[in-house]
Formats: sequence, C-alpha cells, structure tokens
Amino acid sequence: MSGAPEGFAGRVTASFDHQAAMRTLGARIVRIAPGAVDIELPWRDDLTQQTGVLHAGIVAAILDSACGYAAMTLMPPDADVVSVEFKVNLLAPARGERVVARAKVKKAGRTLTVCDADAVAISGGEERLVASMTGTMMSVGDRG
Repeated sequence: MSGAPEGFAGRVTASFDHQAAMRTLGARIVRIAPGAVDIELPWRDDLTQQTGVLHAGIVAAILDSACGYAAMTLMPPDADVVSVEFKVNLLAPARGERVVARAKVKKAGRTLTVCDADAVAISGGEERLVASMTGTMMSVGDRG
C-alpha cells in the first residue's frame, strides 16, 4: 500500500512506546509497513481467564492497537489515532507460546480508516487463527 508519509515507522514506534497499556501487557511491534502493523504478545499466565486461555479482552487489546497503528502509518505526520468502533470475532481458544495480531488497512480516508486484523496463536512454529477484528480508526490532531 502506498501513501505512507516519510518517517511513518518512527512515528508509530514512538507512539507505541508511550502506550502504557501495551507495555504493561508486554506486547511489542514486530512489523511496520505502509498500511500494516503486527503486534506480538508472549504468553503469560497472568493474562489468562479462568479456563487457562488468553483473556478475550487481552486479545482484543492487541488487535485494536495493531489496527490503530496500521491506520497511523498512512496518516499525516501531525496526526494521532483513536479507535471509534471495532468488532471482534473470537474463533478459537488463544493458547500458545505467543499471539500475534496482524493488521492491515482496508480503506484509508482523511478522517476515518477501516482496518482488518487477525490474531494467531503460535506454538512450535505452527499458527492457529484465534480471532479477527474489523475496526474503524479516526485521525485526530494534536490534542495537547
């Protein structure tokens, strides 16, 4: 996807580094490209729900951040991003050595950008699709 402003990867990385929620979870960006971002979350027992799988809210959080940052890659340098809507389909138990949320921009607009993302659980090098998201992200100016 073209149209990414110069320096987009550095802006995305700097913004992600300021996100306390992702830092608390131990998530990290593993890929940044124009219109696409992947976020990886290593397995942690303290992020599971009562049946021993990764909590749905945690899966949704990394999908949401991946969508937001995928959208941000195509936004002007002075823009920030916030989520305005998303839908998550939980497809299988999220259990593995790590979970990766892979987001891509479906349609970028001046104010709103629609993204799709999949979360895969990875164990022993094998991937299993565990969730998908469609999200709408909004470009916002400097909010000081």
